[in-house]
Amino acid sequence: MRKNPTSMTPGAKVSIALADRGYDILIGSGLLERSGDLACGPQASEALIVTNTTVAPLYAERVERALALHHARVHTIALPDGEVHKDWDTLNLIFDKLLKEGFDRKVVLYALGGGVIGDMTGFAAACYMRGVSYVQIPTTLLAQVDSSVGGKTAINHPAGKNMIGAFYQPLKVIADLDTLDTLPDREISAGLAEVIKYGPIADADFMGWIEKNIDALRARDKAALAYAIQRSCEIKAWVVGQDERESGLRAILNFGHTFGHAIEAGLGYGEWLHGEAVGCGMVMAADLSARCGLIDAAYAARIAALIERAGLPIRGPRLGAARYLELMRIDKKSESGQIRFVLIDAPGRASMHRADDALVAQVIADHTA
Repeated sequence: MRKNPTSMTPGAKVSIALADRGYDILIGSGLLERSGDLACGPQASEALIVTNTTVAPLYAERVERALALHHARVHTIALPDGEVHKDWDTLNLIFDKLLKEGFDRKVVLYALGGGVIGDMTGFAAACYMRGVSYVQIPTTLLAQVDSSVGGKTAINHPAGKNMIGAFYQPLKVIADLDTLDTLPDREISAGLAEVIKYGPIADADFMGWIEKNIDALRARDKAALAYAIQRSCEIKAWVVGQDERESGLRAILNFGHTFGHAIEAGLGYGEWLHGEAVGCGMVMAADLSARCGLIDAAYAARIAALIERAGLPIRGPRLGAARYLELMRIDKKSESGQIRFVLIDAPGRASMHRADDALVAQVIADHTA
């Protein structure tokens, strides 16, 4: 994999190569003010901004003004906030708005918010009139480095996270660093889980950089955040460009997610943030990698220490090993009822593995509160 420079150029652009469906990720400050960066679609097309009740008061009016210079008509819908609302009922609110306002196939949806808004807006775009265009405007660190990039869209089911959805690529992604200024500290830490993920699975040097800069990242140093977002997007673009629909390589992006999704579903969506669950899941997955003889215990401990320094939980809730295993069998990576885990083969390299239930149960027992 190509190594990239250790500093970010102002107004950086990362491109995802997907033939005629490729697109750019724009990273910088002040992007919400620029109609030319935000707007997509024909000049006369109409727009619907999909946001939530937390983000709308902060940024909706600003985005409306910018889009009004390009689109003939701009409407906004503010959905209830939180993972607990990532469901059919909330998704239908988007369809209700589209139909009530008479939007046709030329409408462009703009997802203004975090991962929940991005996932639901993308799924609505994939379904409405069998597919309309959409743009991702992620306002959380987690969404900027992961969920807004790559075209995975979905809603949750009570039995499992993101079980109903589609692969559907946006026209572009706009990552405005200024939106991170209004995030709670807990959300910054949750986003750092997805940043950390890229080191063990794809770039050992990047993990070293994160270790040196974790305090600056938590303090919201703009230069550090800018580079972390750019490098994360470069790695994800490299992976998605080779495996858009997760038939092989792309699965490595789910490091920590098999355990993490079980935590989210087992506790109830919204009890832990997604990044918190993934961070804890990476601790478990790293330990499982060591117990399978793929990496040494010292490297697994190094991953756990970095996750703890990011302000993330490193011990999972006590759901019981049987419940964890039950939930993980529903995971999208499972095959014929067998759980498959993304494990670390070596620093900067990962792949899919099966593991004995008894060994997994021991890992769970050793890493739950």
